[in-house]
Amino acid sequence: MSVSDADADTDTDAETDAEPEAESTGTASALRPVAAALAAIALVGGVALSLAHCTRSRPVDGREGDLVAGAQLYRTYCGLCHGDEGEGYAADNANALANQDFLVSVTDEFLTVNIAEGHPGTPMAPYAQRRGGPLSDEQVAQLVVFIRAWQEEPDAELRPVPEDASADAAREVYAQRCAQCHGDTGEGVNAVSLNNGQFLASASDEQIRYAIAKGRRGTPMPAFEGDLADETIDNLTALIRSWQREVAPRETEAPIVDEEMPVVVNPDGQPPQFSPLREGRYVPAAEVERELRAGRRMVLLDARAASDYVRYHIPGAIPSPYYGIESVVPRLPTDGTWILSYCACPHAASGRVMDHLRENGFANTAVIDEGVRHWHDEGYPVVEGPNPGTLADAE
Repeated sequence: MSVSDADADTDTDAETDAEPEAESTGTASALRPVAAALAAIALVGGVALSLAHCTRSRPVDGREGDLVAGAQLYRTYCGLCHGDEGEGYAADNANALANQDFLVSVTDEFLTVNIAEGHPGTPMAPYAQRRGGPLSDEQVAQLVVFIRAWQEEPDAELRPVPEDASADAAREVYAQRCAQCHGDTGEGVNAVSLNNGQFLASASDEQIRYAIAKGRRGTPMPAFEGDLADETIDNLTALIRSWQREVAPRETEAPIVDEEMPVVVNPDGQPPQFSPLREGRYVPAAEVERELRAGRRMVLLDARAASDYVRYHIPGAIPSPYYGIESVVPRLPTDGTWILSYCACPHAASGRVMDHLRENGFANTAVIDEGVRHWHDEGYPVVEGPNPGTLADAE
């Protein structure tokens, strides 16, 4: 079962069952060709905050400029994972933002929070500048206009969840019908994580229930309405809600980018010794960690959004976001030094960075196969904060 949005991993209190705004879908339909022409729409799930008593809304007349700007932003930052047409699942099970079942059930506030705040612990980074990301509040709003323009169906009437819904009563059903995709405790397997603090802080019970009942057409998430009793769907919603934990907002400084700062780790070291690259592209994290500790010469590029770099990164890595690699290239050595990129996906953003380097003539490039989350989980050294740091800083 995929509560996709629930698929949008976010946080907020609740959408109420306030009556949806009466508005025809004409505006969204009229804007859709503009969006298609600009080839974008999807989004990078994730956001936090409490959304109380809000209604869903579509773009209004006069916002074509925001739509055009949003299309460019989407192409730059979102399509990599959510798909150029918002179809989803282009990387790391990122949800389908253009899916009508998703759009009719979420608010603009929900979209805003998820883009700005991201989903810590997942590949969905915070994109707001106040969280160390690249986007201003205005740009986040323009992305929301662009995503909302995909909506062609009227807002859903969301059914409230009874206060006496029982999480305990749903555990067996969840284990049988949901855990295979979403994990035993909602951690996510081949679908979105339902226990993410940011998601649960921003998604209302009504929104979660709707996703379970109606599913997501065209995705692996089926509709359970008619298959499961209404009471069972209520109880499943209560179970998912029971995983919510408080999320402390955090201000995050942007990475320090100093063009005079060295980019080569261990500049006086010997070249690393790697086994043949898997598929000609991927080097195991264990080999990189071994050669890094051995003092081998290399360059490490963190291809994630800048906000995730600050949370933690491999010692000596420099911020090289997939959306801004062009600005990093002039600083890189052209003498055959190994250049390794990594991300959390674990191949989408880092693969884009590596491909750009290869297209520009850089030899000896590779992607760290399992990504930085695996690196972190294995207990390999990481540095927190805006500076690249060293192995000594990670100890």
